[in-house]
Amino acid sequence: MYIGVDIGGTAIKAGIVDESGDIVKKKETATNVHRGYEAIEKDIIDLISDLKKEVEEKGNTVKSIGIGIPGIADVNHDIVIYCTNLKWRNVPLGKNLKEHFNLPVYIENDATVAGLAEAVKGSTKGYKNSLFLTLGTGVGGSIIINDKIFNGSHGIGSEIGHMIVGENFYDCNCGNNGCLETFASATALIKYTKKLIKEGYKDTIIMDKIDGDLDKLNAKIIFDSAKEGDELANKSVDRMVKYLSIGIGSLINIMDPGIIAIGGGISKAGEFLLDKIREEVPKYVIFNEVKFADIVIAQLKNDAGIIGAAMLHNFM
Repeated sequence: MYIGVDIGGTAIKAGIVDESGDIVKKKETATNVHRGYEAIEKDIIDLISDLKKEVEEKGNTVKSIGIGIPGIADVNHDIVIYCTNLKWRNVPLGKNLKEHFNLPVYIENDATVAGLAEAVKGSTKGYKNSLFLTLGTGVGGSIIINDKIFNGSHGIGSEIGHMIVGENFYDCNCGNNGCLETFASATALIKYTKKLIKEGYKDTIIMDKIDGDLDKLNAKIIFDSAKEGDELANKSVDRMVKYLSIGIGSLINIMDPGIIAIGGGISKAGEFLLDKIREEVPKYVIFNEVKFADIVIAQLKNDAGIIGAAMLHNFM
């Protein structure tokens, strides 16, 4: 058995996962970021301890612990180098867990972990080379090549959201201009729609849906309006799809994956979104007369973090 932990800004989710990647038991607790690293580390240890005890009471053993984090860790899985949402810098999470439990501990970025889960149990299972994109507040990614996680020589690869795909009207949080996540995230979609409305584009059902209050605007409202044929909503969605497709096309040209899965909150737009992406991507693929990657919606949703973290041992 394996234990997977998914650390988010709102909740810490942990689970027992079997050899097949099925979750046997889940537990979670609130993150409460304001408490600081030490208190959160204690909660993680308590969750793991409870699950480990359950495994051992049934005569089984825990072989390893995997952790998904909203940031990056060092190549030895000892130190979490940076987690913006958790306000962590250079904290010894992996080192401390290894010492406490005397087990192998693996730590990876949460998007990497989610993509790994899809490869084990979800939409990209059976493909040696796959790409996973999570479109939410930002854009994250996971690259698997020959059944192994690719994260570069220093553990900071697969930052797909920060590939430059164009020139934008605002800078990314990383300091650059033109990052994919400033075009293809929920945040980007909302910012652009607000920009158009503030510039005078008022003939839209969006304003009725939000009672004229731009603070109520979200990506779902924009997509729902686009599905209803709203001109402004479709203008925003089509712009997002264009730049997302530039990014996907570039990644296809570079790595030629067998399949690409789209996850995150925006993926809830389903076939409406996929149809647009599938129509646009071939414009940016060099050899589009040859079969290239299928593009699908990710399957595992909220369980991906636990499953992927627990299965890290198989992909290192």
